[in-house]
Amino acid sequence: MKLHRLSPLLLLGASLAASAHVGGDGGGHHGFVSGLSHPFFGLDHLAAMLAVGIWSALSVRRIWAAPLAFAFTLLAGALLAQAGLNFPAIEPMIAASLLAVGLLLALRARLGAAAASALVAVFALFHGAAHGNELTGAPALVGMVLGTALLHGVGLLLGRWLQQRHVMLARAIGITVAAFGLFTGALLVAG
Repeated sequence: MKLHRLSPLLLLGASLAASAHVGGDGGGHHGFVSGLSHPFFGLDHLAAMLAVGIWSALSVRRIWAAPLAFAFTLLAGALLAQAGLNFPAIEPMIAASLLAVGLLLALRARLGAAAASALVAVFALFHGAAHGNELTGAPALVGMVLGTALLHGVGLLLGRWLQQRHVMLARAIGITVAAFGLFTGALLVAG
């Protein structure tokens, strides 16, 4: 690829790497691209969102129900946090979400669409509150929801692929996500 074609990508990469924020918020994440990339850089959020997609593809009849519930409730949690609602135990609930969704995936637990949606929605409120405390502005929130939807979509595709070829690998991914949740929770208790 020629350098003149790479220039816009290099500039975009440089702008993402810049972390100098001026103004009253002293470091809040602004803008659509910041919101879009935000779910990809927190390993706990990344793991939870991919696991929701994989589990939905493997075990929920209406595969989009839980991911949609997660994305919309994530936005609600972010908006509530930005409006000043203080969520208790955000980080422990995120760790619990990893444990729960990881176990659901490892066990290939089958839930109806309503039950699956309700379960992930509870956890999504806390994921949303965490993002809402870090992001500012409507474009960043729109980007966050789109980034989340992309991760769920990747998880759904991965789940469909695993279902046809590697069911045991899906269980191993679930065990890994659950173990990550336990490890994260243990660190929170110890810290």
